[in-house]
Amino acid sequence: MGTVKNLMKNRHPYIFIAPAIIILTVFSIIPIVVALFISFTDLNLKGLADWSNISFIGLENYASLLSDEVFHRSIFNTFFYVIFGVPLVIFFSLSIALLLNYGSSLLFKIFRGVYYMPSITNIIAVAVVWGYLYNTEYGLINYLLSLVHVDKIPWLGEPTIAKISLIILAVWKGIGINMIIFLAALQGIPKMYYEAAEIDGANRFQRLFYITIPLLRFAIFFVTVTTLIGWLQFFEEPFIMTKGGPLDGTISMSLFIYKNGFQFSEFGYAAAGSFVLFIFIIIVTLLQFKLRKSDTDY
Repeated sequence: MGTVKNLMKNRHPYIFIAPAIIILTVFSIIPIVVALFISFTDLNLKGLADWSNISFIGLENYASLLSDEVFHRSIFNTFFYVIFGVPLVIFFSLSIALLLNYGSSLLFKIFRGVYYMPSITNIIAVAVVWGYLYNTEYGLINYLLSLVHVDKIPWLGEPTIAKISLIILAVWKGIGINMIIFLAALQGIPKMYYEAAEIDGANRFQRLFYITIPLLRFAIFFVTVTTLIGWLQFFEEPFIMTKGGPLDGTISMSLFIYKNGFQFSEFGYAAAGSFVLFIFIIIVTLLQFKLRKSDTDY
């Protein structure tokens, strides 16, 4: 009874957090549990129509993934995207934020909007424009290269080049939101640090590497974690631009899961693949927290 009375007395915090917990439970935790159960079955369209057609097959889906060459290729492609894409997004986002932070004129404000615009542009519209840019025969990029006597490049027609092309597109689209985060963090740095450093004779690069970068450590950590998670779930660009081709050369783990689940209707197999991706995301995120430097006061 004492516990119930204390709970009723201190109910207000629980009332405030209840909606978030309910939404998280209904739309995240329960679907994860259901997907985990499905991954141990042979659920397909027949099973959706009649649950009696569903059979529990244990780890058979996971065993099949181990011998699936397309799944292996999707893992390789996903880590290819992550290894090259994530550092580029962070580097360009931070660089642009630093440049835009130096000015407060109307021109700098316009450029903030220009760099942020791709992040909120519909991916279909982006894909149409970039599809024309990447077109082998009459694309703008190959036309510009022809002016300096460079042969036509099959931007979306050769597996490795196609992966690089998708990375360029995704980096261009992903810079904006991270740039805003870095700008907010930069504007939160007290000016007195820069004034003290200037009095001590520190030049611009010394102020950048000994004041700005260290004080951005939390923003950099946050952007790194969120960007890594996003690129591990790389889906829209290969789905819209290449459908995973050519020869499954651009298929990602998320696209592999989508194809098996919604094109081939192998829901159990797709659920197993989604949990492998889920495990990868957890491992990478935990490594990020583990490798984070200890907090330092400045």
